[in-house]
Amino acid sequence: MVQFSYRKKFTFKMIFVRFVWELIYYLFFKTTPRWCLNNWRVFLLKIFGAKIGYGCKISPNCSVWAPWNLEIGNKTAIASNVDIYSMDKIIIGNNVTISQYAFICTGSHDTRTTRLPLKTKKIEISDYAWVCAKSIILPGCKIGRYSIVSAGSVCFDSIGEKNIVSGNPAKFLKKRELN
Repeated sequence: MVQFSYRKKFTFKMIFVRFVWELIYYLFFKTTPRWCLNNWRVFLLKIFGAKIGYGCKISPNCSVWAPWNLEIGNKTAIASNVDIYSMDKIIIGNNVTISQYAFICTGSHDTRTTRLPLKTKKIEISDYAWVCAKSIILPGCKIGRYSIVSAGSVCFDSIGEKNIVSGNPAKFLKKRELN
């Protein structure tokens, strides 16, 4: 069973930093052309605390909720309209591909009470994994090395190494055979 951490109330500092990030995001990140200024987008994310390796390609259309909770390895690609809802840590390895319209979400609510308090859990996507288009990775998931989350799949649980999963909820299809 996944252990969630419950978020403390939002502090003024956190609200202010989120406001400044949103301003920078809409004025200087999202407005850049897709074919150039990738280093500028990486620089902006790093200013706000993201840890990003070399050779990463990040689309201007992707959305990052809190860059300070984001770690990306080397040569990773994040495509257009990817939503990285980083209320908790998101750790993305080397040579990872995250395709269009994928949703990576670290936050949810505790449905056992009527107050629905916010709860979060980190997400890890290991080296050489591929999160295909319109996939959803939910809090607490760990995607193993060389694994593939097929298009439109919803991951509620972690996925082992070299596994290909598909569906809602994501179910094991087969082992990935590599040359």
